[in-house]
Amino acid sequence: MAKLLLGKEVTDALNANLQNRTAALREKGINPTLGIIRVGANPSDLSYEKGATKRAELVGVDVKKFELPEDATRDDVAALIDQVNADDTIHGVLMFQPFPKHLRPYQSELCNRLDPKKDMDCLTDLSNSGVYQSRSDLGYPPCTPAACMEILDHYGIDCTGKTAVVIGRSLVVGKPAAMMLMKKNATVTVCHTKTVDTAKVCQSADILVSAAGVLNSLTKDFVRPGQIVIDVSINWDDNKPNARGGKGAIAGDAVFEEVEPIVAAITPVPGGVGSVTTSVLMKHVVEAAEKA
Repeated sequence: MAKLLLGKEVTDALNANLQNRTAALREKGINPTLGIIRVGANPSDLSYEKGATKRAELVGVDVKKFELPEDATRDDVAALIDQVNADDTIHGVLMFQPFPKHLRPYQSELCNRLDPKKDMDCLTDLSNSGVYQSRSDLGYPPCTPAACMEILDHYGIDCTGKTAVVIGRSLVVGKPAAMMLMKKNATVTVCHTKTVDTAKVCQSADILVSAAGVLNSLTKDFVRPGQIVIDVSINWDDNKPNARGGKGAIAGDAVFEEVEPIVAAITPVPGGVGSVTTSVLMKHVVEAAEKA
């Protein structure tokens, strides 16, 4: 059986550290604060916002919420971003993406309007540049790949000299995860939809990060004994039993019952990477408050 790389262990350690740091900040009269910008009421955004607010309360981070209606204009959003940028009591900002369809033509412009020093989830070009240059002074990495790195660190998995394969090349997970693994001195290959014989490439990995976002795409044919598997994706499986005794639950890319008996360690879904992301978000806010 594989060792389960449980997100709860990582979040417990992160939360304890953050509680000490927020207490130290408050003693100096600084209340670390996260600003949340949301346009509309997308259910997934509301769910993440609820979890982030709960995590913030636990570790001692204040939250200020800014909600615009679904039909908000480009000027409405720009004005709100300017307002949050100018508010020195807000140290970090989470701005939900993507915007509603009518705002998509302004997506890049509006994201880059956000102050990179307050960009907690790598929405700005400067923050992205920081990931690719391994420069923390330019901004913060995306919370999801950063959560993958926190898991590797917590469980003492040394990437130096290891072969790592990342499935997926998105700007949100795949590409930054590859850069962050290289920063940890791994030799990295990125697989995507045009890769020839992805399964063979994946079998060569010591560390395999699956961010394809395709249910059941990671089967036993992709893995071998001794591997570390980080399953990043959140998919919906209509056939997976749920806690209520029925069917329908979230699942990762991996066919867990096939992959888990083969590999050395794996993150479960749920209970793995996703559960760490909000703690990473709070870590970024606290770091921003400390810098301020």
